[in-house]
Amino acid sequence: MTSAASAHSDQPTQLDGLSRRIIEQLQIDGRRSYAEIGKAVGLSEAAVRQRVQKLTEAGVVQVVAVINPDQLGFDRRAMIGITASGDTRVIADQLAHLSAVGAVVLTAGSFDILAEVICEDDEALLEVLNSQIRTLTGVVSTETFVYLKMRSQFHAWALGEQ
Repeated sequence: MTSAASAHSDQPTQLDGLSRRIIEQLQIDGRRSYAEIGKAVGLSEAAVRQRVQKLTEAGVVQVVAVINPDQLGFDRRAMIGITASGDTRVIADQLAHLSAVGAVVLTAGSFDILAEVICEDDEALLEVLNSQIRTLTGVVSTETFVYLKMRSQFHAWALGEQ
């Protein structure tokens, strides 16, 4: 059996209406049974299972648990804008391995890289900045954007009909 990583194609996957509706059901509740999803979209449990397996193997969907950092005592979030020299992909890979970093994005514009950081408090953020991020070879400067209030955060992307 091929792994999900080796099954991925360079070509975008085309989704039909049924696959889109299955994904929407999983976005509402990733723990929903195949039977429940089948009732909602008009397919059998086996057909839903088969489609979800194909979508997962193709790398189109991942069914994962999403945590709420606030409920776990991680009260400080920030976006770190990083100006870099050299190969930004190398720096981005190093950032992605830091436990406090939740997302890394290579960008064009004022910053070369954006890194979202989730920490317990301001002291922990300062430690991450000074001991982990600013010490990376190639990091020229950083600018920290502290989150004051999270107004919305989407874990579901609307597929819509195309």
